Amino acid sequence: MRDTVEILRAAIAHHQAANHAEAETLYRTVLIADPGHPRALYLCGLLLLDTGRPHDAASMLEQAAASRPGHAGSLINLMRALLADRRPDEALAAGSSCALRSAEVVFLRGTALNALGRPGAAVALLEEAVALDPANAAAFLNLGNACADLDRLADAETYCRRAIQLAPGMAEAHASLGFVLTSCGRLDEAIAVCETAIALRPDFTQAHWNQAVAALLAGDFELGFQKYEWRKRHDRFRRDFIDLPGPQWDGSDPAGRTILIHAEQGLGDTIQFARYLPLIAIRGGYPVLACEQKLVPFLASMTGVAIVPKNAPLPHYDCWLDQMSLPRLFGTRLDSIPTAAGYLRPDPARVARWQDALPAGTRVGIAWAGNPAHNNDHRRSLRDRDVANILATPGITFVNLQVGPRAAACPLQDLSSYLSDFAETAALIGAVDLVLTVDTAVAHVAGAIGKPTWILLPFAPDWRWLLGRDDTPWYASLRLFRQPTVGDWSAVTAAVVASLAAWRDARYA
Repeated sequence: MRDTVEILRAAIAHHQAANHAEAETLYRTVLIADPGHPRALYLCGLLLLDTGRPHDAASMLEQAAASRPGHAGSLINLMRALLADRRPDEALAAGSSCALRSAEVVFLRGTALNALGRPGAAVALLEEAVALDPANAAAFLNLGNACADLDRLADAETYCRRAIQLAPGMAEAHASLGFVLTSCGRLDEAIAVCETAIALRPDFTQAHWNQAVAALLAGDFELGFQKYEWRKRHDRFRRDFIDLPGPQWDGSDPAGRTILIHAEQGLGDTIQFARYLPLIAIRGGYPVLACEQKLVPFLASMTGVAIVPKNAPLPHYDCWLDQMSLPRLFGTRLDSIPTAAGYLRPDPARVARWQDALPAGTRVGIAWAGNPAHNNDHRRSLRDRDVANILATPGITFVNLQVGPRAAACPLQDLSSYLSDFAETAALIGAVDLVLTVDTAVAHVAGAIGKPTWILLPFAPDWRWLLGRDDTPWYASLRLFRQPTVGDWSAVTAAVVASLAAWRDARYA
């Protein structure tokens, strides 16, 4: 067998020349003969990381670090591999065990903390990292991302722009700046910087996604829904998509064909985009929606549409489509959103039962919090004191529309045990006079049945609520109350309380 040093030299030469297969073969040749060879483990780990195999790289680099304690390169690259493999908790642990407090170690630890949803702690480390290495563009970028997570938007913009100054070709920095500008409501700028990111890396999913959100928020549905197709490649949404057999529907004449529509993302999304299903039926097709079981009884009120649970065996179909691709296929524009006045009906018998069961008076249903698992829930859910301010409005009988553990977090009777599915929620909403809600599925149920509803929105809202208006083309019965600045729920609730008093007085006049 050739000398180990000679083999490693040859492997390194192949590695540097990007002859990765040959280099890996030689590294593994050394490891077959000596499985604990520290240098071979380290170099092979680097190669695996370079070639997009972070899981295997982490395993190799972990062995390298164990075989040569204190070797900074092994620990630093192990952290990189673990972060690339979406194992930030392990990356943080590896960094904590490193005695070297270099700019790179501090940067990687800060990056791990932000990935773990601890942006405050991440900012402290990333600020230290850029102080130690002012030329580290990636550290400035991640510092900007952490500040954005804390809603420190001015700082986030500054740091993203500094990253771009240091590394103009870093597509990630342009895409992150696009996200920050969207959060600030500067949508034209956001679309433009995302376009720069796409020019630098045409297959960069996050840049296309950020551009989609900015375009949709701006009301440019043509660009927005075209770019929205990139959600299918996005790590956040990929789990929602399954590769169903058969052809996808391309929007061509559906007459005589069964079109399976597969629900995706949140329950509210399914309700909002169910409005398109009757349009298929009107054209002679047979639409079938596969969705969550708890939505089936409510959505079944649509005429000409079959609703089936998505976890059951699917019926025969001729072609299929992911539900949130429907607006693109129907060429939806701001002035052509279908059935904004309502397209679903609560069960009259259930509504009557709730009307008999609820206290008399002017009834206002309220839902103050969304799903805590939602990545934006900390921004969209009300604080306890804001809920209390609303509930203090005299002359109103408030009805609890909240479900789950949060339903017991206020003095209203917890009705969540009775709300077994969304048909029951719709019936309860049908029995009140007005709904107050944050951006959660309750808003879509109320809008879909045409119930007067006020939605309390954060400063940077979800794309569907647009900007600069107190109404929405998606639901004619909705009125929007927006934060004037980031996190300012006090101003929103003050406006709601004043409007609620005026609404109550008008009813009694």
